[in-house]
Amino acid sequence: QVQLVESGGGLVQAGGSLRLSCAASGRTFSTYPAGWFRQAPGKEREFVAAITSSGLDTYYADSVKGRFIISRDNAKNTAYLQMNSLRPEDTAVYYCAADPEGTYTSDSAWDSWGQGTQVTVSS
Repeated sequence: QVQLVESGGGLVQAGGSLRLSCAASGRTFSTYPAGWFRQAPGKEREFVAAITSSGLDTYYADSVKGRFIISRDNAKNTAYLQMNSLRPEDTAVYYCAADPEGTYTSDSAWDSWGQGTQVTVSS
């Protein structure tokens, strides 16, 4: 229904920035909220940020609030996660998601997932 591909991950020094992109296939992506989750080794996948289909409302986990910015460009079928002031504890595989059903902060609520992109922050 919705296929997602993340890009933009990499290795960055603490305090640096990265911008992740999530490219969606199809022509209906603009009708769905989009979200970002992350998973560190030995941890459960956790909510990072979400954005409504219009792009007018955003939601953030407390751990990234004030540092990360979620956005979208529906004309390009793409969602973004701008990551600033990165910390070693931000190291994780980052996943984008779409087509939620239920509580958006739970990974089980989202039906479509990308394969993830690795973000590594060195101290």
